[in-house]
Amino acid sequence: METTTDAAAGLTGDQVKELLRANEELTQLNAQLSDAQDKLMQSEKLASIGQLAAGVAHEINNPIGFIFSNFGTLERYLTDLFQMLAAYEEAESSLQGTPAAARLKALREKMELDFLKEDIPVLMSESKDGITRVRNIVQNLKDFSRVDTSQEWVMADLHHGLDSTLNIVNNEIKYKADVVKSYGQIPDIECLPSELNQVFMNLLVNAAHAIHSERGVISLRTGTESETVWVEVQDNGSGIEKENIGRIFDPFFTTKPVGKGTGLGLSLSYGIVKKHMGQIDVSSDPGKGTTFRVTLPIRQSAKEG
Repeated sequence: METTTDAAAGLTGDQVKELLRANEELTQLNAQLSDAQDKLMQSEKLASIGQLAAGVAHEINNPIGFIFSNFGTLERYLTDLFQMLAAYEEAESSLQGTPAAARLKALREKMELDFLKEDIPVLMSESKDGITRVRNIVQNLKDFSRVDTSQEWVMADLHHGLDSTLNIVNNEIKYKADVVKSYGQIPDIECLPSELNQVFMNLLVNAAHAIHSERGVISLRTGTESETVWVEVQDNGSGIEKENIGRIFDPFFTTKPVGKGTGLGLSLSYGIVKKHMGQIDVSSDPGKGTTFRVTLPIRQSAKEG
């Protein structure tokens, strides 16, 4: 028997069911569109951050370049000065008993010349090492963002991307875990390097956050299988509970405390890997750790078909 509302609307029971089904489909479609919009906004933010990082790296790179060049020149000048100083010291013996010899001795003692000859090369070496480290950090920023290249599919070395990303997130990891690399022999693959670097960053940061013990281990492994390559990021952290394992790639799902995570990192990573015609798998043992494996085709020929 029809309800009063159905009768007033002139709808049969089947029509009401059809409307409810259509409404449910629209609700799901709206959720998917909202999800896509959120991912797009996050992607745009990441692109902006990448452009900012590349811009900062470029601006720093110029002064670092001429400082590094000038430092090399200064080292050569100091070598020449030390040679000249040695010649003066050899000639000093011939001035024994003269006022000039007494003046040179007093000046040498006042300046602590013997100490300076030992300390200046040490200072130069430490300073050069510091400049080299800054230069490497700047290069890693450029490699990570890759905004200086067009967003085109290129052949890239995943090991280079992993190492650059490790240096970028070093501050998140160095106090919590040791990183053990077990890189296999893998070929360059056709990809969007900056996007894959974002995947590696998310997996490495998540691995660090999962470690709550005094100090843990993050293992990086790579290898090749048939026409694909794979990258594994494993930690010996807290692991993921079974009831959560199927939801970790859902947008906004996170087990981290409020303010610690957005729940978008793994969702974006999943989308990037799928865009590369690959797959991302996870296995976890609560209390013992988690392993993420990213598998990617060497060539993107499947995209053309």
